[in-house]
Amino acid sequence: MKLLLKSLARNESTTVSNKKLLDDIKQEDGELIDLNTIATYLDVFERLFLLDNQPAFSTNIRSQIRVKQAPKRQFCDPSLPSALLKLTPDKLINDLKTFEFLFESLCQRDLKIYAQSFNANVYHYNDYKNNEIDAVIELENGKWCAFEIKLGANQIDNAAKKLLKIKNTIINNGGIAPSVLCVISGLSNAAYVRPDGVFVVPITALKD
Repeated sequence: MKLLLKSLARNESTTVSNKKLLDDIKQEDGELIDLNTIATYLDVFERLFLLDNQPAFSTNIRSQIRVKQAPKRQFCDPSLPSALLKLTPDKLINDLKTFEFLFESLCQRDLKIYAQSFNANVYHYNDYKNNEIDAVIELENGKWCAFEIKLGANQIDNAAKKLLKIKNTIINNGGIAPSVLCVISGLSNAAYVRPDGVFVVPITALKD
């Protein structure tokens, strides 16, 4: 179970499959366990509220994506994978890719807290053409907002273009377009709206 927790920590904020988690454990331990055991352990972790996975989102309520698409793996708090991987500030500064996954997890945790206060739900978006959105907040009336989460300010422009591209694709396919497009950044100094209509919000400005 500890090896499974470490594998989940290594794959934080990804849609890694149970099979991949099983392969991680086999490489580390060499003992044979099966997928049913992995599923049982994952169920235990969820009932202990260690995990808070993000289900998949589709603009079509009856879409198979909502059922078949893999959830995004996440602990209830990014401090848990950090502890399991024995991360320190120096280690994270020297591994910005890992840092960004944990930053994404931190933002999504906060988004869930704020969304729950007005009965909204948080999802991730990944269609069959590999168009991805880090976080989606769906309101009770069916409206939804799309969020890209980026650690560095130098990533904001590409993230905004990505959101606009996905929005146009959804509209062209007859889907419901997002009401808000937003990039959450770790290193921007102020919240503002870009000329293309995409909001840019530093994590320090997130609030209910």
